[in-house]
Amino acid sequence: MTAFDRMCISPANPGASYRRLKAEIDSAVCRVLNSGLYILGREVEAFEQEFASYLGAMYAVGVANGTDAIELALRVAGVEQGDIVITVSHTAVATVSAIERLGARPCLIDISPNTYTMDPVALQHALNGPARNARAVMPVHLYGHPADMDRIMQIAQENNLVVIEDCAQAHGSTFHGQRVGGIGHLGTFSFYPTKNLGALGDGGAITTNESTIADRLRMLRQYGWRERFISEAVGVNSRLDELQAAILRVKLPHLEADNKKRRSIAALYARGLDGLPLQLPKVSTNCEHVFHQFTVETDRRDDLQHFLSSMNIGTSVLYPVPVHLQPAYYGRILCAGSLFHTERAAKRILSLPIYPELQDGQVEEICRAIRTFFG
Repeated sequence: MTAFDRMCISPANPGASYRRLKAEIDSAVCRVLNSGLYILGREVEAFEQEFASYLGAMYAVGVANGTDAIELALRVAGVEQGDIVITVSHTAVATVSAIERLGARPCLIDISPNTYTMDPVALQHALNGPARNARAVMPVHLYGHPADMDRIMQIAQENNLVVIEDCAQAHGSTFHGQRVGGIGHLGTFSFYPTKNLGALGDGGAITTNESTIADRLRMLRQYGWRERFISEAVGVNSRLDELQAAILRVKLPHLEADNKKRRSIAALYARGLDGLPLQLPKVSTNCEHVFHQFTVETDRRDDLQHFLSSMNIGTSVLYPVPVHLQPAYYGRILCAGSLFHTERAAKRILSLPIYPELQDGQVEEICRAIRTFFG
């Protein structure tokens, strides 16, 4: 329990399921090596089809990482230099850096204190104020809980906004039965090793239901080529490689079982921590949380984290400083209204260990330690 970020295929005590998964991955890697094709080949194409089918989207386009996925999604949506993109400050900085890398202007708004996702009321206020000319909105499905996509999509339609879902922490989560990534105009995913669906290196994908958008994304990820060496558009080099695609193809069929295990662990935590002075994760009606993180809140966050560390229990704070208060952005980034809930959460949140290989006894041990801390 000392290592907070755990890769799905590296349990502390490997059992039969781990050995089977490792054998499948070894076979997939050998298949790629024997093929002699390492970039944008059969494995990438097959994974794109399988991932899109899993999500209920028409198309998925593999790219090099989640940050590239956001930038390319913005580009294909027509966002240009100087355009305003509304998102949240309580997120990984990659969400905002990808917007700025394009030359667009992030406008940061507050979150719901219950789900840590974009507050639709704050979105409407931003559109009535400094972001009235916004081009796009990017809700982040943080910690594995979907944002309120009904209200966000309604506001976006009323204001002619493109909706790009940041799904980097929400592989498989659902909103009214529909998996995230297929609800907005575009969805972006990261396959960083610690994600619910993680590669053994970097990787990302963009989802869409429009064939013309998928075609253009395939061009943009490789120098704007439709025909090799002929750039029809100004593109980049952002390709999901064959090895990572093959590994993701092996792991994708296990994602539902892994997410189910995460929900089971979350339920154990909820029972074991009931009655303590902690705010436990809430799940909105008609949503399915995939618990990329199990995040609690307490005024005594730092003391609790230090105590658990002394008990050899690793925890993490995601994220300790909101983007608008970080040195690279403070005083220059556009914010709309108060970010009270964002700043309050950053001082109080603590993520407890959660990964599919975590044993029930370990969860109970963590709960006992937290109960001991609170006396």
